[in-house]
Amino acid sequence: MDVRAMHIANGIVDGPVSAAFAVFAVVALAFCVRRSRADLDERLAPMAGLVAAFIFAVQMLNFQVLPGVSGHLLGGTLAVILVGPWVGALCVSTVLIVQCLLFADGGLTALGLNITNMALIGTAAGYLLVVALLKVLPKTPAGLAATALIASVVSVVAASQGFVLEYALGGTTHLSLPLISGAMASTHVLIGIGEGLIAATTVATVARIRPDLVYALRRFRAPAVPVTEPEADTRKAATP
Repeated sequence: MDVRAMHIANGIVDGPVSAAFAVFAVVALAFCVRRSRADLDERLAPMAGLVAAFIFAVQMLNFQVLPGVSGHLLGGTLAVILVGPWVGALCVSTVLIVQCLLFADGGLTALGLNITNMALIGTAAGYLLVVALLKVLPKTPAGLAATALIASVVSVVAASQGFVLEYALGGTTHLSLPLISGAMASTHVLIGIGEGLIAATTVATVARIRPDLVYALRRFRAPAVPVTEPEADTRKAATP
């Protein structure tokens, strides 16, 4: 089992299960396209392109985790913080499709599996945790960095367990599921820490320079309290 890049190769999961997850991925991405239309504006559209390009570039760089084991940024949490869950899932999916078709990184028959794990499960887990953490952590660059670090670790491990489920449904070899689950979780905790440090640094930098470009800060900012007309008249009258 290759854990270098977490991409599933052809033949690891049988055809029927791979086809089922391919259909699931297509339906889920179509839903993301529909929901993302409400989010896309003059700020988010170019930011989505930059996020996809950044994830693609960083995924090409492996970092050492253990002897013989390396990992790379999956990008789910980074994407949802910067561009939201729907556009974020589409960004990660685009990267995975390009990697599969142009660089043979992950099998073509396993593309639905890889999209499900990294673009759907990873971004969903990351987004849910970001929502929860930003209710208690300050909406500052430091708070956003802490959120990105914690959510990245959880989202990467959740994505790795997606593979365990797929293997349980249609694995083509006979390996112990607890052994696979434990090995994937322990390895991807370390990978998630590396991803979290990259994501935390990136989102904190963007939040300091252009906070208006960070989806999470815009989405979870406390709504402004409207000023009623009597209050406005009172303030106007009190002005010398």
